Amino acid sequence: MEESGKFGPILGNKMFEALYNTEGIIMAANTRIVPGIAKGIFRAAKSLRAAVIFELAKSESDLEGGYTGLTPQDFSSAVRNVAKEVGFAEWALHADHTTIKKGTDEEIKEVKSLIEAQIAAGYTSFAIDASFLFDMSETTVLGQFQKNIDVTSELANFIKEKMDGREFGLEVEVGEIGKKDKDGLVLTTVEEATTFIKELHKRDVFPQVLAIANGSIHGNIYDEYGNLIEQVSINIERTVEIAQAIDPFKVRVAQHGITGTPLKFISTKFPKGLILKGNVGTHWQNLAWEVFEIFEPELYEDIWNWTLNKYRDEAAKKGITKNNEIFGTYSKFAIKEFKNRIYNVSEETKHALEAKAYAEAMMFFKAFGAVGTADKVREYLIKTG
Repeated sequence: MEESGKFGPILGNKMFEALYNTEGIIMAANTRIVPGIAKGIFRAAKSLRAAVIFELAKSESDLEGGYTGLTPQDFSSAVRNVAKEVGFAEWALHADHTTIKKGTDEEIKEVKSLIEAQIAAGYTSFAIDASFLFDMSETTVLGQFQKNIDVTSELANFIKEKMDGREFGLEVEVGEIGKKDKDGLVLTTVEEATTFIKELHKRDVFPQVLAIANGSIHGNIYDEYGNLIEQVSINIERTVEIAQAIDPFKVRVAQHGITGTPLKFISTKFPKGLILKGNVGTHWQNLAWEVFEIFEPELYEDIWNWTLNKYRDEAAKKGITKNNEIFGTYSKFAIKEFKNRIYNVSEETKHALEAKAYAEAMMFFKAFGAVGTADKVREYLIKTG
């Protein structure tokens, strides 16, 4: 395991424990593009003394680099270097959405290999997402979630074994984020959340945060005309009900799908003290495209054309026909394709990315109520050793 050093990532569980009973939400920044953006976020965190998490999902960063072209070691090294440059220590490195979709022995074996690579790269927190294994053929809540429980427990205990006594943060997922049926978005129920956590505890698995399906959707969302629209579909009432029900288990909610959610909605509606972790991902990618459009127009045009040419037919099969929506939905896959050019943009462009990320991160930290949370984390680390 890579040594943390003064500005290396801290243990995810320590951050969650330190802020469990505070009003601040920890921003988990999913930075698919690192240059400039990570530095801007770190600078904002330092300015506001806000604890922060950096993360990538399995689809974005796997043993082959995922669609960002970044292996776990690549991402870890890049973020560590920025943390050291900025001089900020209250951050964690999180493996977001370690997803299992089929639950086969082969898939689980592959996921375990990825986890070992993440541990070797110095990751300090992990999210196991077996929510796709929901069994519709079963009639009881326990029966429907049994496969999820089994796989989540197996992987959590695998992490525990490979960490060899070292602590780590743990996030689990009870409901598939953004899942829809004929009636619209499927919401996690209180019974589902509590049953899931109870069963994990029986297997000696004790997560600190739980991702639920509460009306959010990953990525950008669009209207029928292909225009980007705000995301205000998060069901606050259900979120509060679940958060209060899992509080006796010392578990808080992890809010996914925040891209597009108005900051005013976050600052006034999000139940601070019940939501502990808030994921912000696609937003940073959108920010990069905005900067590239002005500072790197040739690169932006090439990314735009590549995305539309490659994914227009696939998008059409899903009813996506407007160019803006095609680009917003599929341009993430261009990151690996154009990685060398993206990581070698001009210093002027990197400064623009940093400045824009700094301003946006300041706004998110403020809306999340995260100002001063780094102080609390530091104090907790000193207290607990």
